[in-house]
Formats: sequence, structure tokens, C-alpha cells
Amino acid sequence: MRPKKADNPTLGFKNGPSFEEFVDRVATKLASEREDSGHWVGELSSSALSTATAVCALTLIIRHQGSCHGTSGGSGRSDLDQLARRGWEWLANHQNPDGGYGDTKKSPSNISTTTLCWAALSMIPDLAALHPAVVESVEKCLRRDIPELTPQAIAETISERYGIDRTFSVPILTMCALAGKFGDGRSAWEGFPTLPFELAACPHQLFSLLGLPVVSYALPALVAIGQCQHHHRPSRNPLIRGFRALTRKMTLRVLARIQPESGGFLEATPLTSFVAMSLASCTEENNVVTKKAAAFLQRSVRGDGSWPIDTDLATWVTTLSIKALAGGGRLHKFLAEDDQLKVRRWLADQQGTTVHPYTHAAPGAWAWTDLTGGVPDGDDTPGALLALRLLAPEDGSKNATDPDLVLRAEKGIVWLLDLQNRDGGIPTFCRGWGKLPFDESSPDLTAHALLSWKAWKAELPKPLQNRILAATLRGGKYLVSRQREDGAWIPLWFGNQDEELQQNPLYGTSRVLRVGPLDSGNKATDAAFRKALDRGLDWVLSIQHETGGFGGSGHITPTIEETALAVESLAGFLQDHPSDPPSPRVLEAIQGGCSWLKENTQEGTIFPPAPIGLYFAKLWYHERLYPLIFTASALERARQVLP
Repeated sequence: MRPKKADNPTLGFKNGPSFEEFVDRVATKLASEREDSGHWVGELSSSALSTATAVCALTLIIRHQGSCHGTSGGSGRSDLDQLARRGWEWLANHQNPDGGYGDTKKSPSNISTTTLCWAALSMIPDLAALHPAVVESVEKCLRRDIPELTPQAIAETISERYGIDRTFSVPILTMCALAGKFGDGRSAWEGFPTLPFELAACPHQLFSLLGLPVVSYALPALVAIGQCQHHHRPSRNPLIRGFRALTRKMTLRVLARIQPESGGFLEATPLTSFVAMSLASCTEENNVVTKKAAAFLQRSVRGDGSWPIDTDLATWVTTLSIKALAGGGRLHKFLAEDDQLKVRRWLADQQGTTVHPYTHAAPGAWAWTDLTGGVPDGDDTPGALLALRLLAPEDGSKNATDPDLVLRAEKGIVWLLDLQNRDGGIPTFCRGWGKLPFDESSPDLTAHALLSWKAWKAELPKPLQNRILAATLRGGKYLVSRQREDGAWIPLWFGNQDEELQQNPLYGTSRVLRVGPLDSGNKATDAAFRKALDRGLDWVLSIQHETGGFGGSGHITPTIEETALAVESLAGFLQDHPSDPPSPRVLEAIQGGCSWLKENTQEGTIFPPAPIGLYFAKLWYHERLYPLIFTASALERARQVLP
């Protein structure tokens, strides 16, 4: 549908003072969000799912240790016990009206998070006895999807949600078993698949060939949960049982080797908690991995007793912020040259310099955070490359492109080229690992890589330019092949809770539109790609609400993040494909979107986040800086094209 025209056609959106003030206010606010170190950190939403898994892990560690880690405040309770109790109380105080739980306080109840909270709420009996209504209401919510809360019915429901991917279904069921929800003894462990932890003893080069039932990032869960299952329900086959016994210590050493210094696998509370609870339950409560995991949970808890889904996305939000502030060519207006140097050095220092122990990724890439639990990936690496290019303009200043920066860029570009799958797309962590989510190629990551290759191509040696040209051709063909019939692309890392399939075609399409002309050296592919972009543009225009805002698709309520993404991509399209005169239809949509943003941010003063972030295993989150970053980026682009 077409946007509703504003009653006042100027509204300050024709380079008048009010629009300039709005743009500058938003950008200045974003620049002010930097930490003393010069970069951005942001804040992820608190998570009921994370809090539930942490409560379970801490409680099981306490039970199996049978002693305190030390007392505080004269309470006689261990520090871990106090944390677990505060987490339990946070869960009790943050139930949805239907009694269930969503991944964020802004999320509707879902079966996975509600099941985990149901299990966690039974872990501290005296608190459950004091608050019986909490437990009763969560069970009432579960019974709407699972009328009989039997182990078999729960296992079937959870497994159905995730299909062949056992990355998250088996951990959920394991936690239920550990919480006593499936009964006692061997029978509690017989209703769901066993994870073959012994495969972790194989050389990592074989992982992509073994057909593992979990995705690449879940290796710690494979080992810890697999060992937990083996402990509680050893195989009846003596050969399998014997082999698993032989590989137990070996795979524990693998787990210790890949655990980061922080103790948090991927800096993620759920994954770290699943590892800790599993090891604690099979007499490994004093294992170094368990102890480091417990210490991570102690450090990462929030003041209100909750845990976020991950510690932070510092590298990601920093690169997004730089791209937003620099998108209008005015980075110097909001960041002084010394500040630009500061953030550039910080960002350059985050580049991997050794083979990563977790995924065995080669040096040269970036993770989403500067913390030790981060893993190099195919979205943050192009993000860092693009930000560094913007931080190094060729203007003769001390902030100009330098040989060291070009060498860093070259390593990052080569890393991405080596990551490209045979289908031409870019996966998250590992090339050719498998066909499960986060190991497949995805349009948003591929588009990001294409942009980074384009940005640095002219600075690189001729042989590398030729590699980029060939990779660009494959990447362009992949994107054309993945476009939906209606013109949209589906991303990996973002979704929308209100969309039927919980996808976010607006995010995916906006990211592909930003690629601009493909310039692959193949006229036919370039023409096909331009045609695909035109169809994507038409799709974005077709979903704009009459108010001017955009949601994840046409029938979805607009959000600040999605409206800003649409405006940025539309304005970028006009810049990348100039015409005289510019398309009135596109200009009208941009103006309508800017007007919506102005109204819904109270002229750039408030930026309430929406849970459009999609973390591993369909977990939702919102990030405090996303609406601010995306709005700043949109306005800087719009400023350049609005008449």
C-alpha cells in the first residue's frame, strides 16, 4: 500500500532547519553512547530463558558439591544459592498474563521458554511452596499446548518444533530430566535422542562429514549433554558403552580446550548453563570447566537477578554505529579525528590473530564481541571491514588509509573468501559444515560480504581483486536464486514475532538492496541482479503502512528498527542507482518513513527497542541501541536524497 501523504508537505523534510536538527540530534545522541574506551557496547534484553537455565545450573552445582562457595551477608547461604534464588524470584515476577514466558519481557509466551521456566521453578522447592500460583499458572499455560504433561508428550512437542536439528531440543529435554520433571532413574532419559559426545574425539577436520545432529557452535553442548546422558542412561550395547567410557576423558579435555577464558561459551548464558548443569549432574561439579562456567554466571548476572541471552554485542554495535554516522559523509561532525583513531585502533585490535580453538577458524576475522567467548563469523567480519574503511578516508590526514590497515583488510577479505560456500553464499561460522540453521548460507550475510569486498577491492593486490570478482559473481547468483517470488529475501539473524513464520523479509530485503550494482564482470549476471533489486524495491514499497511506517512485512505493526531499515535501503537505492529525476514514488516513501520516525521517536528523544533480534535456536532479543543506530543510519541516507 502507498504511504499516506503528510498534511503539511514540508514538515521540515526538505532540507529545512527542523529536519537538519532532527538528523543531527539523533546522530549526536548515538555518538554520545560510546564508552570511555571509545567504542559502543549497548545492552541486550534480559531473558527468561537465560535466567531459567542459570537457575538450574547453579542449583545443580550447589546440590552436587554439597558445600558452599563462600557465604555473604551472614545469611548462611552460598553466593551461588543466593544468585539462583534471585533468578527464581525474577522469573516469578515476570510471567506473562497467560502464565507463560517469552524470550524477552516484550515477547509472547512460547513452548520452549515456558518449558524451561517450568523446570527451573521446581528447582528450589521452598520458594515454589511460597508461591504456588506461579507454578500453577505456568503449568496451566503449558497444558494449552501439551494437555498431558508426560515425558513423551513434552518430548514430542519440543522435538516437533525444531525438527531434525537437535541443537536446542535435546538441551531443553535434558534440563527437564535434571529438574526431575521426567521422573527418576533410567526411565527419565529414554524419551529423547542421545547426543554422540564421542564424536568430539575425532579430528575437527572430519566434523563436516560426520553428519552431527547439532550445528557447529553447539559442540560444548554435544560433549557435556552427551556425557550427562551417558552417565544417567548408559547404552545397553557393551561396545558402545565401552567406547563412550574410553572417550569420556578425552572429550572433557576437548571441552576444556575450547572453553574461553571468560568461562562463557559464546558468551551465552544458555549454552554455558547447559554445559554446567550437565557436568554437575554426572560427578563433574568440580571440573575446571564447571567451575569456570559458574564463575561466568556469577559475573554476568544483572542487578535485578536476571541474565541476558549473551553478554554483549560490542563489536557488532560499534561497526553498525560507525556505518550509521558515516553514511552521510559527515563522520567528522560527530566524531573528532582523535576519537575516530581511538575506535579504529580498538576495532583493529579485535581482529583474530591465531587459529580459533573453538571453530578452528583461520586468523583474520572478527567476532560480535571483544570478550573471549566471541567466535569469528561471517557477519561481523564484513561489518568490521566496512567500518574500518569508513574510518580511514583517503584525505591525507593522520586518519588516512595506512599499509597496516590495508594488510588487516586483506586478511579479513581472504577469510571471507575462504568461508564462501559452494552455492555462492556466506554461512556464519564454518564453510560446508552442514545444512542446519546457522551453518547454511544466508542472504543477509552474503550481501554484507559483497559490500565489504566492494569497499576494499581497489586497495588490494590484483590477484586478490580477481578472487573478489569471481566470488562476487557467485554471490550475486546465490542472491538471485534465493529471492522469493514476491521479491523479498529472508535473513538469518533477524525475525519478527508477529510474522506467520517468524521471519523478517524486510530486514533481509533491505540488506540485499544495500549491495547496489553487482559489478561482477558478467553482464548477464549483473543484469539479473539489477532486476532482482528492482523487484526487491517494489516489495519494500508495497508493504509501507499508510502512516509511513514499516513492519517486518505488510501486515505487521511498524517498529522504529524496521522503518529505519526500510528508509535507509530506499535512500541507498536512489544513491546507488541515480536517475534524473529521482523516482517520486521512492522519495514519497522515504519522506513518509522519516515523518513516522520523527513522530515515534518524539523528534529523536526516545528509542524504545523491539525484539526483532533472532539469536541462536530461535531465541528473541532486543538491543537497546538498535533503534537509535538504525534511525541515525536512515536519516543520514535520507538527508542526501530528499529534495
